[in-house]
Amino acid sequence: MTWHAQLDIDYLQSSGRTVVRHVHTGPLRVLQSLYPEGDAICHNVLVHPPGGLVGGDTLDINVRAGGAAHGLITTPGATRFYRSSGEAAIQRTHLTLNDAARLEWLPLEAIAFNDCLAENHLTLSLAPEAEFMGWDVTAFGLPLAQQPFEAGQFFQHIEVPGVWLERGLIRAEDQRLMNSPLGLAGQRCMASLFFVAGSKLQRNRRAQALEVARDVIEKHELRLSAGATSPDGQVVIVRVLAPVVEPAMNLLREVWVSWRQHFWGLSSAAPRIWST
Repeated sequence: MTWHAQLDIDYLQSSGRTVVRHVHTGPLRVLQSLYPEGDAICHNVLVHPPGGLVGGDTLDINVRAGGAAHGLITTPGATRFYRSSGEAAIQRTHLTLNDAARLEWLPLEAIAFNDCLAENHLTLSLAPEAEFMGWDVTAFGLPLAQQPFEAGQFFQHIEVPGVWLERGLIRAEDQRLMNSPLGLAGQRCMASLFFVAGSKLQRNRRAQALEVARDVIEKHELRLSAGATSPDGQVVIVRVLAPVVEPAMNLLREVWVSWRQHFWGLSSAAPRIWST
């Protein structure tokens, strides 16, 4: 049996408090709203009870935020793309930020299991005053469990229309891509953290963001396989390759903490579920 699930999430601000409304079809849910940082920032956990996607499954996630709302979304576990018998498993996420809204999109990793046919799409649309911070982490197989990624493919699409587009097709059988120094160099986790503004960032704000990220990277064990760049005046990115998820996620979280302070003057407030 295949699933087609959809979740629509709306953040808005009411009397200084960010509130959320959501509607779902199929097995996608939002848990209760939490406010560890006060009323202005609403933390939510998105859950998918089946625990993974098989061929033919489609998940559509639509998030909108408006006014001065600030939402933070994470997940309790990895998104698992399991073996497919021929159809693709697809996750499509559309994030729309209006007015001066802020959104943090911080799901745990996606895992491409052996023989999967997976597609993971993320599209962002921002109003001129809106700002976004989020990450994308993908693991190929489970190396520590002796479950390598030897067959199948993973298609990745990340886009801010008219500003930034990244598309990649990772085929397990492509040894040059998977193992050469010009590709993944034998690493099995690729991860990116990105800050996106609805209009061009001030030059010093962007330069300082790169400097902050590079300071964190320089002190980290993955410093030789990580870097910070700005492909557009509205986008700043940290990229990293790692043998497994944990050190890559650790690096992204450290930069996220630093960027929160740099861009928004906010202290660290890790979602409670990360520590369970």
